[in-house]
Amino acid sequence: MSEIIYTKNAPEALGPYSQAVKVGNLVFTSGQIAINPETNAIEAQTIEEQTEQVCKNLVEVLKAAGTDISKAVKTMCFLSDMDNFAAFNGVYAKYFTGKPARSCVAVKTLPKNVLVEVDVIAEL
Repeated sequence: MSEIIYTKNAPEALGPYSQAVKVGNLVFTSGQIAINPETNAIEAQTIEEQTEQVCKNLVEVLKAAGTDISKAVKTMCFLSDMDNFAAFNGVYAKYFTGKPARSCVAVKTLPKNVLVEVDVIAEL
């Protein structure tokens, strides 16, 4: 049986999906972008600022699910431009210190034209 996760401390879903779902001993987050949940706006401009907001959002979603970012086992990272890879990694490494498995790809466009989106699979 699965459980839908919701927190007001992370952005509302932009479509017909959940912030995260718990199944068994895992939690699967939806992709987070750099929306500030307090203003419901994208305020961050640089890849570093946007990655910071994305990671903060993920921390809150995982917290609501009863786990934390240190228990991440897999991340999927989407960049609008692979030239941002090194700068993205600089911020990402501060949060994902356990070095989970990861995919990182460049995509043509992300929602609201942000620079980065990340989703996580974590243990409970």
